[in-house]
Amino acid sequence: MIREEIRILFKKVLKEMKIGDFEIVIEHPEVLEHGDYATNIALVAAPKLGRSPRELAQEIAEKIKEQKSKFIEKVEVAGPGFINIFLSRDYLVNEFIEVIKQKEKYGRGDELKGKKIIVEFTDPNPFKEFHIGHLYSNIVGESISRLLEANGANIRRVNYQGDVGMHVAKAIWGMEKKKASLTVLSKKTLEEKMEFLGQSYALGNTAFENNKKAKEEITELNQKIFDLNKDIKDIYEKGRKWSLDYFEEMYKRLGTKFDSYYFERDSAEVGLKIVKEGLKKGVFEESEGAVIYPGEKKGLHNRVFINSKGLPTYEAKELGLALTKYKDFEYDLSIIITGNEIIGYFKVLLSALKEMEPELGEKTNHIAHGMVRMSRGKMSSRTGTIILAKDLLDEMKSRVVILMESSEIQKVKGVEEQVAVGAVKYSLLRVGIGKDIIFDIEKSLSIEGDSGPYIQYTYARCKSILRKAKVSKKTTYSDFSLQEQAILRQVYRFQEYVKEAGDRFSPNLIASFSIELAQAYNSFYNTHRVLQAENKEQKNFRIMLTAAVAQLLSNSLYLLGIETPEQM
Repeated sequence: MIREEIRILFKKVLKEMKIGDFEIVIEHPEVLEHGDYATNIALVAAPKLGRSPRELAQEIAEKIKEQKSKFIEKVEVAGPGFINIFLSRDYLVNEFIEVIKQKEKYGRGDELKGKKIIVEFTDPNPFKEFHIGHLYSNIVGESISRLLEANGANIRRVNYQGDVGMHVAKAIWGMEKKKASLTVLSKKTLEEKMEFLGQSYALGNTAFENNKKAKEEITELNQKIFDLNKDIKDIYEKGRKWSLDYFEEMYKRLGTKFDSYYFERDSAEVGLKIVKEGLKKGVFEESEGAVIYPGEKKGLHNRVFINSKGLPTYEAKELGLALTKYKDFEYDLSIIITGNEIIGYFKVLLSALKEMEPELGEKTNHIAHGMVRMSRGKMSSRTGTIILAKDLLDEMKSRVVILMESSEIQKVKGVEEQVAVGAVKYSLLRVGIGKDIIFDIEKSLSIEGDSGPYIQYTYARCKSILRKAKVSKKTTYSDFSLQEQAILRQVYRFQEYVKEAGDRFSPNLIASFSIELAQAYNSFYNTHRVLQAENKEQKNFRIMLTAAVAQLLSNSLYLLGIETPEQM
């Protein structure tokens, strides 16, 4: 990678100058006019050498020039001692030609080749509704999976779902109180069944918090569900299946296909066994008839792993899940993606896991994303007033249809779904993971701003041009305009973004690259003609440039899990 080549060159020069062993940081300047790369090495080294930073920078710059690197066109000193590096035109042109040659493979690396990584995300619970939080987790998890794959890893996508527990007991209690016939319900649509389950859960949850008798009934029902008692088996299995079938429809719509599904019921016994072993070892302690992990002793907080009735809690099941996942897929890294509201929970859980299964604990990484907020404030599944993922996607889709009718987007079958889902995905991924997001429907659908549709529209614009032209893989044109140079100086960075985004689990870096490239191309397009260029060489180059941009936008959007409409 060119950044590393430049770092090695600077190391060589510093060694020859006998300056010392300093860390050399190579970064992209914020302004293109300041070069393709810049380093502050002179500012770092000068004070320790008792020299003027600018004078040292000038000396280093001269030595770099003497190396006559084929990658570097010029080196300049700026400000108090920054060294700006400009890449050669030959390198920039060769790189954009590589995009055309390699197509979807461009930007992919092998840094993680041979590494097995399991990524757990989405994790909706049967008997509860699939809300915008699950949507966000799914979008983040899928993008991170694709980024890691692009860096060479063997990825296994998994989904852990709570098919036992108090939420199930509350829902089934509510179903029974509503006295709905399973025969009647079975004839309803899947969406109507899910609405019924959501209402039932809300009813049960309210009763559990406000009615002592209902709380006792739900607690008893929880034991029956765990034992799969024949009295509730039929209603339980039907409700579970309705939920899972509905979730599959959502995954298909979002473009995610899981390799494995795990359920609380299956990990309960394994987790129970681990906690009991830990109790003997002193990792866990008995407290008021329950078994807890004494997190307070480690600066965390105490959590119950086996309740007073002898049932494993969600925490214990998580321990069982870690062991089960490893037996199925001996991973080098396990990534678990959830909302940031349970960061404290995971700190305790991973602390317990590291004591019971040190190797697995060290291999487990919890990634917490922020919460999605809208004008209605933070969503809550406890009140029954939640923002459903389907409702949001459907609303977005209806807005796209309106845009089509106003001629902002062409009426092409299937595009409304691609644009709607893409708009949501880009809006959620453009922000760094961990930060809360205020979702703005209008801004997310703008085809003139920082949005998914804007990038999709730019891609479709490129494809429209390419359908009328033949793409070459050679060019002799060199009289680049400022707008053409701006694109060329974006292209080569894609490889760096893919690697860095994978290393840092940061899809927002790819989102930033894609919007900047789209803006650069549109600036070029609004200033210059492509198919009506002044001469054959210029036309050929601009067609190639358009092909490279289209490919990079396609590669970028793929990593974000966003589809690329051929027409818009």
